[in-house]
Amino acid sequence: MSMINNLRAAVRPSRPSRLSLRKDGAAYDATRPAEATTAVVDCAVYRDGARVTFERSLAPHEAIRQVRRDGGFVWIGLHEPSEAEFAGIAAEFGLHPLAVEDAVHAHQRPKLERYDDTLFTVFKTIHYVEHDELTATSEVVESGEVMCFTGRDFFITVRHGGQGSLRALRHRLQDEPELLAKGPSAVLHAIADHVVDGYVAVADAVQDDIDEVETEVFSPGRKGTPRGTDAGRIYQLKREVMEFKRAVLPLVRPMQLLSERPMRLVDPDIQKYFRDVADHLARVQEQVVGFDELLNSILQANLAQASVAQNEDMRKITSWAAIIAVPTMVCGVYGMNFDYMPETHWKFGYPVVLGVTVALCLGIHRTLKRNGWL
Repeated sequence: MSMINNLRAAVRPSRPSRLSLRKDGAAYDATRPAEATTAVVDCAVYRDGARVTFERSLAPHEAIRQVRRDGGFVWIGLHEPSEAEFAGIAAEFGLHPLAVEDAVHAHQRPKLERYDDTLFTVFKTIHYVEHDELTATSEVVESGEVMCFTGRDFFITVRHGGQGSLRALRHRLQDEPELLAKGPSAVLHAIADHVVDGYVAVADAVQDDIDEVETEVFSPGRKGTPRGTDAGRIYQLKREVMEFKRAVLPLVRPMQLLSERPMRLVDPDIQKYFRDVADHLARVQEQVVGFDELLNSILQANLAQASVAQNEDMRKITSWAAIIAVPTMVCGVYGMNFDYMPETHWKFGYPVVLGVTVALCLGIHRTLKRNGWL
């Protein structure tokens, strides 16, 4: 009996080990099969620049085994996977725990990091929100995130947010087999180019919103003076530009590294294309920084106009108070009912006093108006 038990123990398959992927001590269950996740949007094998077709859809673990047996690379796309859903894939592809944690929890800063034989890249996607009229609560830009794991024979994208779908990009790349033949780094370039092209389009749309606000602030209102606009609208637009800025500026350094520094996982021919992406990103960076400075100037100008308008109103109120002070003083003096008052017993005393009062008021009005107070 002991010999039989030993034999069973020898042939019993070993249980996969658990892989700890979090700093807080909690572990992802690496025993969960990679194919059990429902977050996989697409999983495809590419060989010689073409998508390999199979009788059924392959699970991630099946796809990578096909690749490592017959060559090519696998591209797996996921949308907002949970820790449990991503655990099996992370274990199958040997992804670093820190990168996996960032990919699952999102809200990361754009960056490029290298873990062993894997490049981990974070992109912030920006989508322009169409609106009929800009208000103090309008949402101008909406952001999302795309995390990319680039390996020797695999490429994994983890997308967060409702915008930034990569389906159309995948189809476009499949129509360019000579580019896909360069491997996973070609996909990384395509995503970087796609994200930065989105920045360019959003920058043009935000420029239109800023031009509209600028026109309203400085366009002539009544009597040829600038009419100004609601400061809340300017401030809201500035907040949206700040969100745009947080997506663009941190990405400049990673694009410079990808375009200038040789990397083992980036094909030399593809590296040249990253220079074009870096150039476009630099242009958007200049635009976004300019937007921020311009909105500061517009906001200050709008506040200055509000102060000028308040001063103008105070001058008018003061002018009319000075004019009204004359009849108030005269009536106050004659209202004291003294017996010996000038012209009180004269037949024309009343109209004369009224005439003098009106003449003084008209004189003051003319003087103030000539000096620009009225």
